[in-house]
Amino acid sequence: MRRRLLAVLMVLMGAAALLLCIPLADAYARGRTEHLLLQRRSEAVRFADLADRMRTAADRAELSAEIGRYAQLYGAGVVVVDSAGATVARAGTGPAAAAATDAATDAGPAAGFRPSEGAEARRRALTGRSTDRLPTLRPWGPRTVVLAEPVGRDERVSGAVLMAVSTEAARRDVTVRWSLIAAGAFGAFAAAALVAAGITRWLMRPVLDLDRAVGRLTAGSLQARAVSDTGPPELRRLRQHFNTMAEAMADSIGRQRDFVADASHQLRNPLATLVLQLENVEPHIAPGPGLSEHGRALDEAERLEELLDGLLALARVESGTAELGDEDVSRAVRDRVTAWNPVFRAAGVELVATGLAEGLRARALPDAAGRILDALLDNAVKFVPRGGRVEVRATHAADGSAVAVVRVADDGPGVQEEQLPLLLRRFARSPEHQNVPGSGLGLAIADEIARISGGRLGVRGNEPHGLVVELRLPSPPPE
Repeated sequence: MRRRLLAVLMVLMGAAALLLCIPLADAYARGRTEHLLLQRRSEAVRFADLADRMRTAADRAELSAEIGRYAQLYGAGVVVVDSAGATVARAGTGPAAAAATDAATDAGPAAGFRPSEGAEARRRALTGRSTDRLPTLRPWGPRTVVLAEPVGRDERVSGAVLMAVSTEAARRDVTVRWSLIAAGAFGAFAAAALVAAGITRWLMRPVLDLDRAVGRLTAGSLQARAVSDTGPPELRRLRQHFNTMAEAMADSIGRQRDFVADASHQLRNPLATLVLQLENVEPHIAPGPGLSEHGRALDEAERLEELLDGLLALARVESGTAELGDEDVSRAVRDRVTAWNPVFRAAGVELVATGLAEGLRARALPDAAGRILDALLDNAVKFVPRGGRVEVRATHAADGSAVAVVRVADDGPGVQEEQLPLLLRRFARSPEHQNVPGSGLGLAIADEIARISGGRLGVRGNEPHGLVVELRLPSPPPE
């Protein structure tokens, strides 16, 4: 977002710089063109006055000498014509002189000169009108301009003075001034860009801080708060409101978790006493329907006790504040498989560990891999029938990343495909497994540990039958 905002500001500042520089550059070009016209027109007026007073050969010689000195000094071309268009006097060499001659004779074109402009200037001068405008000079042209001044006034117009003037010096001035304007615009744009970058950073710092805080809060860190105290007043107020909301939400969730934990803990003692009393009463019950009812009541009490233990464990996991750390996943998997082997042998189920990668590490809650694997193996030993097989694998992710993947696959009955998403929910049990001992919280607790650790737990069907549970834990950051 910061880059997009900076890009918008840069575009706006660039457009503003262009809108200011283009009129300024054009105004200077027009002004320099007007200055050139005024300079050369004053000379043309003087030559027209000499031509108007020309009566004798001496006057003609004086006019020729004047326009000759002028042409030599300024590199211009000067042609004096009579009212019929015949050349009276002519001076200058090179492109400027050729342009003046072209304007006088409607010939051409000379280099860098359009004959139509010269012819139009000559026709205007022969009707008594002076050249009052030249093409605007720019660095790329025109290289030569023609201006005309009538000889005589009103009905006494007896000819015209045509001057072809090189614009090299004027175009050089325009180029220099445009370069200065461009340099100034670039400097102003660079300074504005630095200011815009600072303003963008000032505006976006609290927004990015809020975004990080929301991300941490979404990930389950209820202590996440926005700490940036910079930016405009509106964003500072938003930060305060967000922190207030986070405090209220954390307090509400904390009270709920405390209630579950406290209720589970407080109920365990009277429930344990109840189970003990039921066990003590059993020898005093005569065989018959009463004894079977007593057995069912005792089973339900023990199931309720297991359920309370699961709720207490889940509350402790959810309210845990332990920091994430580096865990040796390979070692945890080997240890848990070794510890569960006697249980699986007693249940008549084969437990094997294959493809255990060495040096597999993850960043997670303390002993997260071992605790989750305990829940997965406990779930497997309950539902896989005798003669079944459970396989545990621990490898890197198939995409080549350093993510640790622990896979527990069995060949048990499995569950229907539409029920797979329900297995990670609390108290979820498939209809065909309602009578299997358990609270329905094992996989939910494992999923919560994986989520807090920054990983995830996935469940899918196995081929040809059975269940596959896959744990993915993020790799530790490089040292």
